[in-house]
Amino acid sequence: MFSKILIANRGEIACRVIKTARRMGIKTVAVYSDADRDALHVEMADEAVHIGPAPAAQSYLVIDRIIEACRQTGAEAVHPGYGFLSERAAFAEALDAAGIVFIGPNKGAIEAMGDKIESKKAANAAGVSTVPGFLGVIEDSEAAIRIADEIGYPVMIKASAGGGGKGMRIAHSSGEVAEGFDRARSEARSSFGDDRVFIEKFITDPRHIEIQVLGDKHGNVIYLGERECSIQRRNQKVIEEAPSPLLDEATRRLMGEQAVALAKAVNYDSAGTVEFVAGQDRSFYFLEMNTRLQVEHPVTELITGIDLVEQMIRVAAGERLAIAQDDVKLTGWAVESRVYAEDPTRGFLPSTGRLVTYRPPAEGTVDGVTVRNDTGVYEGGEISIHYDPMIAKLVTHAPSRLRAIDAQAMALDAFAIDGIRHNIPFVSALMHHPRWREGRLSTAFIAEEFPNGFQPQQPAGEAALPFIAIAVAVDNALNVRKRRISGQLRAPDYVRFDAERVVALGAAHHAVTVVDGADPHALRLRTDLGAEIAVTSSWRPGERVWHGSIDGKPLAADIRPILNGVAISHAGMASEARVYTRREAELALLMPEKVEAGAGKNLLCPMPGLVRALLVKEGQDVKVGEPLAVVEAMKMENVLRAERDATVSRLVAKEGDSLPVDAVILEFAA
Repeated sequence: MFSKILIANRGEIACRVIKTARRMGIKTVAVYSDADRDALHVEMADEAVHIGPAPAAQSYLVIDRIIEACRQTGAEAVHPGYGFLSERAAFAEALDAAGIVFIGPNKGAIEAMGDKIESKKAANAAGVSTVPGFLGVIEDSEAAIRIADEIGYPVMIKASAGGGGKGMRIAHSSGEVAEGFDRARSEARSSFGDDRVFIEKFITDPRHIEIQVLGDKHGNVIYLGERECSIQRRNQKVIEEAPSPLLDEATRRLMGEQAVALAKAVNYDSAGTVEFVAGQDRSFYFLEMNTRLQVEHPVTELITGIDLVEQMIRVAAGERLAIAQDDVKLTGWAVESRVYAEDPTRGFLPSTGRLVTYRPPAEGTVDGVTVRNDTGVYEGGEISIHYDPMIAKLVTHAPSRLRAIDAQAMALDAFAIDGIRHNIPFVSALMHHPRWREGRLSTAFIAEEFPNGFQPQQPAGEAALPFIAIAVAVDNALNVRKRRISGQLRAPDYVRFDAERVVALGAAHHAVTVVDGADPHALRLRTDLGAEIAVTSSWRPGERVWHGSIDGKPLAADIRPILNGVAISHAGMASEARVYTRREAELALLMPEKVEAGAGKNLLCPMPGLVRALLVKEGQDVKVGEPLAVVEAMKMENVLRAERDATVSRLVAKEGDSLPVDAVILEFAA
């Protein structure tokens, strides 16, 4: 076994590998760029080596610098994580030439399967059913349009060396092919150093199901069940689960055996994933093989009890698999949410900045339910413009699918983040969506269920009850504390403690009576929504997350103090809850509302980013929906479009400018 390994990656996956290596008694070496000097993975590793400037192309993607870091530290092997160099055969070859072990598959398997074009050719040769498409290299947008016309729309444009949703576009017309081809090539070049793309038929109403395989260097290959990753946005997975609610045992075995046969055909000898696109009738087609550890590997680990990182390390050290196919048992259900630094209310645009607050839910197993949080950040750390916007992967495991979903919903509500925008309200809303809970999924789920984007709903009806209860419980606890302050000029009962309250949730006002409020952690309330309820809570003033129960049902909520109340985020809904006496509520209705001034005469940069292209000129008339500019952030190129018909009066920014959020890119005529 190795005594020291280097992790050629950053963020949560680097931290994840370090945890397993530490448990195995293996020392670790981290590498870091200028932007990651104070990163968590650098702190966790036994040693750390600086490898260059912030852009990945000048640091994490430079093979020679990784090898030199191994030489400096004496690392015997390298774990590549995912992304970056993880699927580059040249990296494995260079490590081998330097006498360093690559903790991943052999070079031949990477070349055969890691390249999306070559993997499809290999699958065709092996008799595996594949999606119709053009597997050759496409030179320009004109050729792409001709090919797409022949295949028939819609089509998927994909980077050959791609992954993580980068370098991927769906096109429904020749115009979308031209634009998508250029964007996909540019993203692929920036993210993977390889701008080759191919085109295949996009299967409508599909489901995305993948089989985890594991092989050793002695010819043994097994499969560890499947994961369903159908909840995607812009071809990037948002929620994953294992097993899949679609498959039956016969289909699972058929897909697994096909994945193993494909892996054996290329002498695969590490952890890898064979991805399939599946129809609602359980038909399936080979999509691609990822010759690396997947982002979503934790859900497989939780249902099988197998540490995939440990297995990769043991296989790389030459050990035989200690697990046979018959030893693999799938137990319970696991759900993973990817927590991203992005604003779901602004088209999921990336958000960067400092994590002023970062308080994840408690990890561990209680009553058969496990909560796990894989992360690479910490409170006070920076979310950089240079890398993927993932903050954490929140995973729950329980005996059944619905219990795992409920546990995920509770954990998301107990996750507090401030300083940047994040997608927790969105994934929390997904956990409560009836279609998701019923397992009626497709890769178009988000586009179909949220066609106009996402805005947290204002709670109404029965859904308002938790918000009312939390607001009154917080108000009551604060009042109890105020009455205990010593040295007050008036009697202790000077601090108001009216039994009759009014809770304002937006424009809706709810009458509340505190039947029993002597104990700040156990209230009895009567509301205008129905019968008397019991509210218990462990919350203390100053805590960011409210934990408690209503009539015995546990719940959590992210809360933030505001004037006369708290801002509450719970179950994908959000509201500013203000608690008044009856008289205060009457007066509050008379207060004028402040109206924010609009910025409709300017195109603003929606996130910190680099202006890749300006697609219009001064004096040009544009129609609603026309592209105006391309801004790159976190390796994704975002096309900004006109929201109405207008005339461009002035270009303020230039191509190549790095802009902060809300900086003016161009102005429209009045």
